[in-house]
Amino acid sequence: MSDAPDGPDAAHTRPDGVDDTTVEALGKLSEALETVEDARGHLYAFHRMSGSADLALGEAVDLLREAGHADLAESIETDLVGRNVIQGRWTFQVVEEYDDGYWTAFREHERAAREQLVGGKRHLFEAEMKEDRRTHGREHHEARPVDGA
Repeated sequence: MSDAPDGPDAAHTRPDGVDDTTVEALGKLSEALETVEDARGHLYAFHRMSGSADLALGEAVDLLREAGHADLAESIETDLVGRNVIQGRWTFQVVEEYDDGYWTAFREHERAAREQLVGGKRHLFEAEMKEDRRTHGREHHEARPVDGA
């Protein structure tokens, strides 16, 4: 048996007067934001992989030239090395546009909804799910860490 309090902390407790549908809606909004965060991570992976490919391509061109295939090396170098991945953009520009536009707006709306409806509290839906699913009073099923842990 743990010495941890047997319930969520105040940051994860539903404010008085907030209905189930509101908590569910905020939970779905949080889920959507988490998906956007995953997409952003994939976009950064795309950025890094594209950059790595371009650097390796440059090395391949150098090796082709060294092996005596100057015409082929020149063709690849002038058409493909340093080429935009999307019209007018390298991947860093795509990442910046995504971050400054969609990602920022999504985060602002999610935060504003939480502020307006539940005083800014995060993950209320998940906190209530945890309370429902855990075995109260059992070790490793504590509502929160023991103080000092």
